[in-house]
Amino acid sequence: MRLLFGTLFSLLVAAAVGLGTTYFAITRGAAFGALRIGAWTAWPKTGTQDADPYARAEIARTGRLPVALGDGLMFVARADDRGKRLDGRCEVTISGITPAARFWTLTLYNPEGALVPNSINRYAFTSQEIVRRGDGSFEIVVAPRASAGNWLPTGGIERYMLALRFYDTAVGVATKEGREVPMPAVKTRSCP
Repeated sequence: MRLLFGTLFSLLVAAAVGLGTTYFAITRGAAFGALRIGAWTAWPKTGTQDADPYARAEIARTGRLPVALGDGLMFVARADDRGKRLDGRCEVTISGITPAARFWTLTLYNPEGALVPNSINRYAFTSQEIVRRGDGSFEIVVAPRASAGNWLPTGGIERYMLALRFYDTAVGVATKEGREVPMPAVKTRSCP
């Protein structure tokens, strides 16, 4: 009898630990094959048949279809270039240039992946509507208060993430390291 209870207890502990770590992995974006360039992280195989089990579980959990690798690639930033978590009460800039792509979008989400409500109903920028400098670079200010130029309001939320999607691009197909791909810098300028 003691052996039966010991076995059942061991199985329950193993199931709890296994399910708990799996849940942690799929909610924290721990899929294999991540491509990291500065503050940005992408998982190129997520939209393919070669997606790992954690990526498939994340897709099943959220119900969101990933961008297929042949169509493009999505990069996510949850922290700035120095590793400081993105805070909606701070002023953050996304500046520089992007890799070659037919079209790109930059969208602000809460940590659960929903759009962040704000007073002007602005949730994203696209490569076609962005105001650029003379050299082709740009700067987007992500902040709770209005700013001249490209301003993306945070609504003052505590945490958020940025999704930068590139469509019809070669990034991810043969990219091994971030040195050959120009990605915008993510910098926290001021914080209360």
